[in-house]
Amino acid sequence: MITNELYGLLQCPTCHSRALYVLDDGVHCASCATVYPLREGYLDLMPRGMHYDYVSKYVTDETELAEELDYRELAPPLLAAGVRDRALRRLLRFRPTDIVLDNGCGTAKHAVWNADQVHLMVGSDPATLFADRAVAEVALAQADSRSLPFAEGTFDKAFAIDILEHFPLEVIDAYLAETARVLRPGGRMLAFSNTREMSPIQPIINLSRRLGRLFVRAGLYDFSREARRKSDHIKALETWEDVVAAFERAGLRPVKVVFWNSLFTTFVEHVVMKLGEAVLGRTAKKPSQPPPQAAKDPSADPYLASLATQTTPEGTAREIRARQRVRSHLRPGSPVYRALMVITLVMELDLWLFGWMRCGSYFIVVEKPR
Repeated sequence: MITNELYGLLQCPTCHSRALYVLDDGVHCASCATVYPLREGYLDLMPRGMHYDYVSKYVTDETELAEELDYRELAPPLLAAGVRDRALRRLLRFRPTDIVLDNGCGTAKHAVWNADQVHLMVGSDPATLFADRAVAEVALAQADSRSLPFAEGTFDKAFAIDILEHFPLEVIDAYLAETARVLRPGGRMLAFSNTREMSPIQPIINLSRRLGRLFVRAGLYDFSREARRKSDHIKALETWEDVVAAFERAGLRPVKVVFWNSLFTTFVEHVVMKLGEAVLGRTAKKPSQPPPQAAKDPSADPYLASLATQTTPEGTAREIRARQRVRSHLRPGSPVYRALMVITLVMELDLWLFGWMRCGSYFIVVEKPR
């Protein structure tokens, strides 16, 4: 969604000028003559003529990942994503007057889920795997976080969910410095990420992982999609001291931290959810004589559409089928929705009961000094 208000936040990401004007073909910079095209539902605001050593796999492999991520349709904020979103709202305390940046938004699901809480929600990402609702409801920019296309002091709040673990240290520093630049004095940022530190209750948490591995060996499910999603995790911030030091280098002062010791979460993700996916993701038996329409249109069944090509591993295809089938029953108030909300609240107990206990996964709120 491109709005006039978004235009008012911009600066040229190539030369940093604010001398911009808008024509039918896009945003023009009067200083360096760069044209930033208008795309379908977002602005292409990538810096021109810049070379970066690090490029995210979500940019280099965007076409390949588009099918695997099943990103176009959003479910409600439930399970682990729901825990993250509830913590985001609770810790960042959105206000109706806030202008907020989801920096590295991915599908922009958290931006969509919170757009009605603020005055303007902006999503920024170098990849364009934006959900359909995000394109319709959020001001979106294709942009690189090392050279954000926004003026200094533009945003009241910003957040980064599952971002920092992907970056090498020099990119983290650039990302945080740019985020700090576009925050107003007194503005706050929330980040959720993880270090390499183990939880004090890790041996108990690992019981669920071992149970999950037994089911994997039995052939009931696998973690291929999860492994693919995490394959580029670098975790350059290896300890909590590294995290605090990185934010302080960017001039951001830590004000609140909650750790996520995933005792209940691991059991849900490694056992409950995966067993559910194994059942719900089973392929329907093919009839001995398929109807003529099905023979002509192999994607007629929306639940089996992901099997139309052979590029998706079976474990991933099964997980996508399960998610699509559950999603069709996720109307607020439906039995499936209520059951998943109860599971979400159980997972959230990890924050309430163990959030004081230092471990790898963390929510941190930082503030830009006035």
